[in-house]
Amino acid sequence: MKNKLNKFQVHESAYVDDNVSIGDGTKVWHFSHIQPGTQIGENCSVGQNVNIGNNVIIGNGVKIQNNVSVYEGVELEDYVFCGPSMVFTNVMDPRSKYPQRGSTHYLKTLVKEGASIGANATIVCGNTIGKHAFIGAGSTVIRNVPDYAMMVGNPARNIGWVCECGERLGSDLQCKRCNRKYKENSKLLTEIV
Repeated sequence: MKNKLNKFQVHESAYVDDNVSIGDGTKVWHFSHIQPGTQIGENCSVGQNVNIGNNVIIGNGVKIQNNVSVYEGVELEDYVFCGPSMVFTNVMDPRSKYPQRGSTHYLKTLVKEGASIGANATIVCGNTIGKHAFIGAGSTVIRNVPDYAMMVGNPARNIGWVCECGERLGSDLQCKRCNRKYKENSKLLTEIV
């Protein structure tokens, strides 16, 4: 189904609640649910069976693959990639008997511009994923991730660096695909411009 006022598409089986903002060029696929207060930027792809919680902020060019729930407290900056069935949490100590709802209980998770999160990875709430970082499939992030870090394992650990374009960097820290150059200082990576 195409919205005539804005130029975004929502499949007829998806639910978009009131008070939701969706940017031009965005597509929401089968059986997805977008809850109130959510803001989704332009040219995003919200895959099949995706749930986006209340008050979530999603930037431009974000791709959320099938079977992902983006809970309240999570913010995705521009060009973030969320692989199939990856998991965000939003409460550190959940209890069924003592439910913790509302923004006062949710820990903020920020995924910065251009970061990629692989299939079946888990992002524990209260952490920041740095810009252009790469979280390997099945990894569990339990602490902040630096910009450009390649993180794998459970718990995820930094095994190297990736370029903004996604290419893994060698010891010379120059990308073989796009020729960007980087420098490492105090276990952090920055681009040389």
